[in-house]
Amino acid sequence: MKILANARVRLFAGAALISLSPVWVELVSVPPTTSGVYRALFGGAALLIYLLISRQSLRLPRPVWVLLLAASVFFALDLWFWHRSINYIGPGLSTLLANFQVFVMMLAGIVLYGQAPRPAQMIAVPLALLGLGLIVGFDWSELPAEYRLGVVFGLLTAVAYASYMLSMRAARKDAQDALPIREVAFMSLIVAAMLSVTAYVEGVSLVIPTMVDAGWLLGYGLLSHCVGMVLIASSLPKVSTTEAGLALLLQPILSFIWDVLFFARPVTALELLGATIALTAIYLGSRPASNQG
Repeated sequence: MKILANARVRLFAGAALISLSPVWVELVSVPPTTSGVYRALFGGAALLIYLLISRQSLRLPRPVWVLLLAASVFFALDLWFWHRSINYIGPGLSTLLANFQVFVMMLAGIVLYGQAPRPAQMIAVPLALLGLGLIVGFDWSELPAEYRLGVVFGLLTAVAYASYMLSMRAARKDAQDALPIREVAFMSLIVAAMLSVTAYVEGVSLVIPTMVDAGWLLGYGLLSHCVGMVLIASSLPKVSTTEAGLALLLQPILSFIWDVLFFARPVTALELLGATIALTAIYLGSRPASNQG
């Protein structure tokens, strides 16, 4: 398609597809671990088939495999936490909390790489906490137990996803290819295997009960995981850092909108203000030092 030749279109189309991820999870009538298995399995299989059809090399150096294994563990944890958070507090808030990974990455930059935080990032942290407080309320003890657990799982998702990105960044350090298709394909299949074992330990069935559920899971794996990730990865080298940051924001914004439109999530003016403040904080935290292009 000609329209996908435009890197900006690919970037925002990919962000829109990924924003549907929590919607698929909410729609299916399977346990959270099961939906994670099929997201990774369908998405990883599709990428592997693409690699085989295009006759690309599947070989990776041994050190990269070690880092991919670490990335797989973190991504499996990401899905495990996130899918439960979605069930407890809904697609919108769970995705917003998952994007707090920006602040985990900022902390990792300070601790691991000695990167001094910028003034905007220092402002972003208290802003994010204020926004979260306005959304969930400042009296933690008054919240229902499941809601509190959903918030905790959402924040743990942010930690797990940031750890995944750091591991994948290390795995891609000396990569020659522009796109991480091999790495994401192998990581996805490893994650599917890990979550399958987790499902067995939990006593959770991997049976897909209906054809409708199968369709939702295929959409999740193929559209959000496979196509969405590839569209974003292919566009990043050709767009400005500002546009990349806006795409990062588009995902939780759209997820929040889908939550309201598809699942009739009640929203108060205070929650909208909190979401706006939190999204502003995420944007400030994700902006690079040089904002050129």
